[in-house]
Amino acid sequence: MAASLPLLTRSQGAHIRELLLDRRVRAQEGAFVVEGAHAIRDLLTRSPEQILTIVTASSYLPKEEQGDRLAREAASIRQYSCSDVQFSRLSDVDEPQGILAVVRQPIWDEEEILQQPTILGIFGEQLQDPANVGTIIRTAAALNVSALWLTQESADVYHPKVVRATSGVLLALPIFAAKDVSGLIRQGCQVFAAEVTGDGTVPIDEIHHVPWKLVLAVGNESRGLSAQIRGQATTRFTIPLSRNVESLNVAATVAIATFYFSRLPKGE
Repeated sequence: MAASLPLLTRSQGAHIRELLLDRRVRAQEGAFVVEGAHAIRDLLTRSPEQILTIVTASSYLPKEEQGDRLAREAASIRQYSCSDVQFSRLSDVDEPQGILAVVRQPIWDEEEILQQPTILGIFGEQLQDPANVGTIIRTAAALNVSALWLTQESADVYHPKVVRATSGVLLALPIFAAKDVSGLIRQGCQVFAAEVTGDGTVPIDEIHHVPWKLVLAVGNESRGLSAQIRGQATTRFTIPLSRNVESLNVAATVAIATFYFSRLPKGE
């Protein structure tokens, strides 16, 4: 298989580089780039239909694990090879592994999700750190969250740093863009807003039940939630901290709150 792979053209390489660097190109093409042998293995196992193209560096093929090679060869996917130098120009990491894939962005039905009788969602307002967004996606997928909503100002979920931080679960979690929580409220969701402190907030461990349709709202890493979102929240809660720690990372807040709320009894 390795010897028969066609060579990646300069124009194809330039297009992959655009997908890595430009959010607008990713949105227009409905595609993004995934790097690394482990990530590609997961894609071939779980979502081969989402893979558009696989590119391998010449030095990768001789050291490819047999199972990975068989899975790749069995897939009906366009595949190309290129020199190590050319691959390094396509890669977003300091030490490329020598394999990447161009992947189709998933399409989710928001209305179908919002019509479910039970919802545990996350709403992120202006989350600008790709590592935070990636960790939140991974946590949400692991804790069986219904969906994630992000404002347009948030980091692109298909940014290379987000993709790496999700550890392969990016295709498993429904993710939508939302200006605010108004649409979610109209669909019967109640909003619980995470805050550092403030009048009208309650410690999270004093909350003993949650609504059937709950959306956890978290805000910008430095500014927190806007006054509009706080005002629309049914409940504003804090996570009690000790040892003079003022606040938690937003991804840690999501992990703690999602785990806690997912285990509470449901009811109005």
